Amino acid sequence: MLDERKTAILRAVVQEYIATGQPVGSAHVAAVAGVKMSPATVRNDMVILEQDGYLAQPHTSAGRIPTDKGYRFFVDALELSGRPNKVTAERVGSFFTHATGRLEELLQRTSGLLTDMTKYAALVVGSSGQAATVRSVQVVRLSPRMATVVAVLSNGVVQSESFDINETVSDVQVSAASAHLNAAAFGHTFGQVHLAPTGDGGVDKVCTEALGLLEPHQSDASVIVGGAAAMAQAFDAVDVVRSVLTALEQQYVVVSLIKDVVDRGLTVAIGSEHGVEPLSACSVVLAPVIADGEKLGTVGVLGPTRMNYPQALATVEAVSTQLGRRLSEAGQV
Repeated sequence: MLDERKTAILRAVVQEYIATGQPVGSAHVAAVAGVKMSPATVRNDMVILEQDGYLAQPHTSAGRIPTDKGYRFFVDALELSGRPNKVTAERVGSFFTHATGRLEELLQRTSGLLTDMTKYAALVVGSSGQAATVRSVQVVRLSPRMATVVAVLSNGVVQSESFDINETVSDVQVSAASAHLNAAAFGHTFGQVHLAPTGDGGVDKVCTEALGLLEPHQSDASVIVGGAAAMAQAFDAVDVVRSVLTALEQQYVVVSLIKDVVDRGLTVAIGSEHGVEPLSACSVVLAPVIADGEKLGTVGVLGPTRMNYPQALATVEAVSTQLGRRLSEAGQV
């Protein structure tokens, strides 16, 4: 455990490096308000911090930069704990007050909000339909030979699929099929739905075809990655940028990254902590989206390890809270 003096020095180094991206020297740290000690004392303590793994010196005679361990100490010591300031809270609140449209559109715009506010890549993952139950199912005839089935799930996802229908099936049969399917599916996952025969072959065929179209999508999760290109300018090395962008293009990488971090009970994973090698130069800040006591997904940002952690934590926390509240109020859960 670091004493108060070394903690102050480490905090000053981290904050300055986050702001400038340049190695920090002892003279600068000594001049920072709150660090009341001579440059020589600071220099000696910085050597100790380097030996203990909190700081690194990229070049001889250069200043120091934080290591992943140094960032971790800084994040764990944050007093704000992600509480949004007034400006952040008002901007996020205004966004969700005026947000409209289907869940997919809302998640896309939420991704843009996170990127605009942090300048990092936004990660938005909607919950899988695997555990989502059906709130309603409706079969609608579009033409004599075409119908569509629309399902609303408990996680806010709206699924719709079109299918061919025999023109000999009457509108009355289509309505009966819609009512029968809705009654059988309500409150269940698609895999749990048991369709008892109605005794009407036309009705049963419509029900079977509609359910069969929806079942393959029940385990799909909405994964949105926004702002990756804008965030890439935070890295100096071209090979690092290429590695990060390539990893973010692969949906399974993003899903596994978020799942592993959340499963370990973390809200911040720094550098190699998250275990995804192509993203080892990055940190991720995450928060669950909870509405009416049910976890609907996760929002977060991914950026360089020298990200502005207080700002990222505050923004992600505000967005996750307001998104959960918005979904609850809209009755989408």
